[in-house]
Amino acid sequence: MRIENKGRRTFLGSAAVAALMLGNRAAWAFDKGTAGRWPKVEPPASPRISHMIEQLGRTRDDAYSWMKFIPADGERTRDNLPERVGTMLTAENAYADAILEPLASERARLLDAMLSRAAGDVAAPALEKDGWEYGSAMPAGAAHAVYTRARKGAKPEPIVDEAARAKGHPYFRSTGHQPSPDHRYFAWAEDVIGNDRHRICIRDNESGAIRTVVDKDAYGYGGLVFAPSSRWLFWIWRDARNRPTRLYRTSVDGKTTDLVYEEKDPAIFMQVKRTAADGFVALTLAGPETAEVRLVSAANETAAPVVVWPRKTGVLYEIDEWNGSLVALSDADDAFDMALLRLDPGSFRTLATLVPHRAGTPILSILPFKDALVRLERVDGLHRLVILRPDGAERTIAFDDPAYAIELPPEQSYAARSVMIVHQSPKSPRRWIRIDLASGKQTVVQQQQVLNFDPDDYVVERLFAPAPDGETVPITLLSRRDAPKDGKAPLLQYGYGAYGVPSDPEFSIPALALVDRGWRYAIAHVRGGSEKGRQWFLGGRKFTKRNSFTDFIACAEHLANEGYTARGKVVAYGLSAGGLLVGASMNISPATWGGVIAQVPFVDMLNTMSDGAHPLVPLFRPDWGDPLADPKAYDYIASISPYENVQAAAYPPLLCTAGLKDDRVAYWEPAKLVAEVRRRSTSGNPAILLTDMDSGHQGSADLTSEYKQKALFWAFAMRCV
Repeated sequence: MRIENKGRRTFLGSAAVAALMLGNRAAWAFDKGTAGRWPKVEPPASPRISHMIEQLGRTRDDAYSWMKFIPADGERTRDNLPERVGTMLTAENAYADAILEPLASERARLLDAMLSRAAGDVAAPALEKDGWEYGSAMPAGAAHAVYTRARKGAKPEPIVDEAARAKGHPYFRSTGHQPSPDHRYFAWAEDVIGNDRHRICIRDNESGAIRTVVDKDAYGYGGLVFAPSSRWLFWIWRDARNRPTRLYRTSVDGKTTDLVYEEKDPAIFMQVKRTAADGFVALTLAGPETAEVRLVSAANETAAPVVVWPRKTGVLYEIDEWNGSLVALSDADDAFDMALLRLDPGSFRTLATLVPHRAGTPILSILPFKDALVRLERVDGLHRLVILRPDGAERTIAFDDPAYAIELPPEQSYAARSVMIVHQSPKSPRRWIRIDLASGKQTVVQQQQVLNFDPDDYVVERLFAPAPDGETVPITLLSRRDAPKDGKAPLLQYGYGAYGVPSDPEFSIPALALVDRGWRYAIAHVRGGSEKGRQWFLGGRKFTKRNSFTDFIACAEHLANEGYTARGKVVAYGLSAGGLLVGASMNISPATWGGVIAQVPFVDMLNTMSDGAHPLVPLFRPDWGDPLADPKAYDYIASISPYENVQAAAYPPLLCTAGLKDDRVAYWEPAKLVAEVRRRSTSGNPAILLTDMDSGHQGSADLTSEYKQKALFWAFAMRCV
């Protein structure tokens, strides 16, 4: 049987191929005990080849260093892999196919359950700007969206058909969709390779012609914006190490391109936007502990950008405009959860404090309108919306759900008299709500349609787990309302806990599919995220990173102690830096987990942070430490890195995924961890590496591919416990 996700993931081999590659060692008999849940298939044996590394007076042996391959130029593909690496990945995928073969029927049932509920899904309501309405929709049975525009009240006109754009490509993901201020053009960035290096396309809405104005190496995530005049597109270029380092200005006809700014510091990332009232193009240069904003005025779009405040270590800020002034969201002067300031647009000096710093109430984002400024903040870990009027009056918008999330969609008209928000919770599908900026009146404009679903069948709880040091860790828990609290239910626990990125309690059709099979679904809001403000982030960063892991374990233990599940019936799930979380938690307490799912996991921490050429290492040294220069950082990272800390113990089943073209968390990180777990584990449980040979850090952006991956993860979890 071939296991594949069409359009996204094609795994090398099948059960039959695996049997051939592994000789006659593949058999469908089952062992007794824990490992007996899995076919008796002998895994590939990756050789250990001593590779001694001396660093800061310390020595380590990275015996799987041979797995690492970086081509001299160009991208990594299956065709240019060294023979030994290509053979290893082929054998691993064949083994994964074989060991996961018995899950096929359950995967199919889970996928069907997800797709059948999503069949009634509708698009977000169109956003109106200057008499034009822009929207997107997922046609019935389609995997990709269609973007549209229409005169208000008229029939929508398709402007981008992503299915057509994706045709013929094994990978497709797009971002940055936006109209020009004069509505003549529509731009977006798309990746058809899987390496996060985008091309930029512009559609002429008068002729319908689409042209590629940047054919490669663009940075699409916050990396393109039209000038206020609509004559230019500002866009960010990625260097050979995939770092965004240059800002260019290209004419909309694609004939003229000029360099606007080049950043020399590899620890700085870039984003570009237009300010709310179209007064400026703002280039934000930022790292974890510093920021600098440079402005290009609408009055002179070809001028050099002007610095607002020079970068200073320990000061973060971002700039927008409102009510005739610039506004700065900043943590200067120890405002670690942010204050909102009004600035003179000429001198950039501070004129007033619009919202003072309030410890424990972080301001997350702002969205200015002509008649009000909307801010999204967090109180007691939950989102709250506040509408600030020019006269200083405020109106607070909050919701009663135990746990929920609010989004502020971008590209809203500055002249609008209402703000559109998206509200959701783990049991409440997405609702688009229009809130009148003057009265605060709420109108539900549209709601995500989910078939065969009654929200009253589910219950969401907000719990708090005691951490070993006395902190309390929030947990969002989704269960069926009729689920008994008898300590027997299996539970999937998700966590991230890094870079100050929160794990917000959002609605998830895949989570429902799992809960409907008698499971519970938990989100552990561990330190390293920002759910309780910046101090919560700092409490799980750098030399306090171990708190993230002990928080995650404490959440699982608390849920078991309270009867929601049982020890050994919790399957841990983490993505990217969340892979570090679940990998380290597995090392610390392997018996806690019934299984571990690590999606593109950051688990070779010491070796990666010792690679100064890695595209992200200079940027994130403040978050993890620098083991090349700081002995304390070396020792701390060495003590927590999952690959370096696998022990002789009974490990749970482990499933790791990777993308061959991933330059953020390369395939060799999970490959090394899997090899070491196989070598050291005493349980006989499988350690599986599944590599997508056509993608990078993210899979192709189509609904079917996303659900197929979740169906695989859930079926694996169900087999584990």
